[in-house]
Amino acid sequence: MMRLFMMLGSVNMFLAVALGAFGAHMLKTKISADMLAVYQTGVQYHMIHAVGLIAIGLAADRLTQNQSLVNASGWAIVIGIILFSGSLYVLSLSGIKVLGAITPFGGVAFLAGWVMLAIAAMK
Repeated sequence: MMRLFMMLGSVNMFLAVALGAFGAHMLKTKISADMLAVYQTGVQYHMIHAVGLIAIGLAADRLTQNQSLVNASGWAIVIGIILFSGSLYVLSLSGIKVLGAITPFGGVAFLAGWVMLAIAAMK
């Protein structure tokens, strides 16, 4: 799983940088300033959690006694990226406000992932 989470982190970092550049260069004149801020929030959390996935991949090699918790934390972060950042991207580009209801589930997944990693490190 170490390599898988490092690969997922690297791919997600690539996507976050590409989506950030797209937002900065292509969306500035296409969407409102408020929606651009929503989009940028998605990019920011995407980047932070992509780095987190790489860290989880590295931790997986050291926290071998708690491998299932480390793995669960990685998958929670992946789900968080999809739900949190993904919903913000779609919301800002489509204007469909109901998508904002999905975002908190991604935030909860992020929180769960970090708590599981902390527990795995403490055991």
